[in-house]
Amino acid sequence: MMERPSWDEYFMKIADLVAERSTCLRRHVGAVIVKDKKIISTGYNGAPKGLRHCLELGCLREQMGTPSGERHELCRGAHAEQNAIIQAAGGGTSLDGATMYCTNSPCSTCTKMIINAGISRLVLGATYPDKLGEEMIEESGIETVYLSLASSVERPEE
Repeated sequence: MMERPSWDEYFMKIADLVAERSTCLRRHVGAVIVKDKKIISTGYNGAPKGLRHCLELGCLREQMGTPSGERHELCRGAHAEQNAIIQAAGGGTSLDGATMYCTNSPCSTCTKMIINAGISRLVLGATYPDKLGEEMIEESGIETVYLSLASSVERPEE
């Protein structure tokens, strides 16, 4: 008999698939925002609309020797969480009470956006080295679940 995935597994697998669109040379991240078991928006990390991607230009952070989890502003790309929130906002959709599924835990900048967007639950895959982000999630009271799935997405820095 076929075993169906749980809702969390299902949406996390979709986030994993979304990560395959990433144009980041260091880390492929996908995010899916869900409300009432319906997908509201998706996002992956990459350069803003119409701008050249790191796949074309190389990685600014690599060139500067910037460690993972530090100096987020030194990057051409927007994070997956940011792109998912922006996509929902562009459609005028409230995220109050929504769940975000993300292949990595959020950085402190994305954490602030998640809190202010009203997202009430996070389902996260791999961790990301940002202690402030972790502390703010804990302080905010957002329910957080870690769910690691075997993935076909190759992620350079995990």
